[in-house]
Amino acid sequence: MDTTDQRTATWHSHVGIPVRNLWTLLVYASRLARFLDPFAARVESDAVLPDVLGRLLTFAVERRLRRSLSLGYQRRSEELSRVRGRIDWMKTEAGLLLSRGRIACRFEELTTDTPRNRLILAALVRARTAVEDTELAFRCGSLATTLLDAGVSPRPPSRSEFSRERFGGNDADDELVVRVSELVLDLALPSEQAGDVKMTRLDHDERLLRQIFEKAIAEFYRHEFHGRDGWKVSSQTQFAWEARDATDGLGAILPKMHADVVLQQGIARRLILDTKFTGILTDRAHGSEGLKSAHLYQLYSYVRSQAGRGDVAADCAEGILLHPSLERHVDEAVTIQGHRLRFVTIDLASDPEKFRRDLIDIVKTRR
Repeated sequence: MDTTDQRTATWHSHVGIPVRNLWTLLVYASRLARFLDPFAARVESDAVLPDVLGRLLTFAVERRLRRSLSLGYQRRSEELSRVRGRIDWMKTEAGLLLSRGRIACRFEELTTDTPRNRLILAALVRARTAVEDTELAFRCGSLATTLLDAGVSPRPPSRSEFSRERFGGNDADDELVVRVSELVLDLALPSEQAGDVKMTRLDHDERLLRQIFEKAIAEFYRHEFHGRDGWKVSSQTQFAWEARDATDGLGAILPKMHADVVLQQGIARRLILDTKFTGILTDRAHGSEGLKSAHLYQLYSYVRSQAGRGDVAADCAEGILLHPSLERHVDEAVTIQGHRLRFVTIDLASDPEKFRRDLIDIVKTRR
């Protein structure tokens, strides 16, 4: 994969957040850290997001195609001159097929036209139209043609079809390319259905970066902590309000609480982490700066709403609000009603190894 190690060049988002570790974020966001070294590559300082996603996709697909595409069984029904699989007697009798030397059969046959291969093809087609680099667009188109020539249908799999896909111990190569394909389809080109607001590329990139940052942080902690030293990590955990005597219509309008990451060590320590891809401080009157009230209230709601229900970890749960660094680093903490709340930034322009160590220290080191 063509990358350049530019240790002094840093790409900035629309609002000025430096993003040197874009490749690292993408590898974690697509759950590829167990297959690839997140810190082994750099991207060009002026690379646009669809191109970085496209390069990640072509890298994964080309790696997969070094071996033959995976096969799956496809159910078929056909009128044949000899028995294959099971005989469909009702269809055979109704169509008077025996008199014509034919018989209706139901059988399964191996095919490359599987939901996972159709997903990969759909991602390649999407990436081909999204990327700006003409050579990269050609690579995406060429790989899409390879899959079509191998018998993969251009019809994308439905959600129900793909929900039945399971990855076994021998499916590591498939899982890698499928995870990247899902990321491309989820993030590369948002739908522009009726009513959607058209976005400039810069606004589009900002939205994508926000989603990538959120996914990457959650998957980083899952990869680095889950199952080690008693840690359990979950993402997008929904918390319930301790609501009583609610009116009939409240359920439809009461906001849901979804924490980005919840880390728990043993039965006593629980850490609720929420990510925001914005500057951690906002301007106040008379030229001062302060934390954003809405973000503080949100984090406080996550930790405080679960206390007092007989859960020891919830009663003293910690909260962390994690933002990218913007011009300066912030790391402050306070205890409010028995809950330690921390407000900290992570430097996306730092050396990748330091970036990893800092994320680990945020959880392991208490303020």
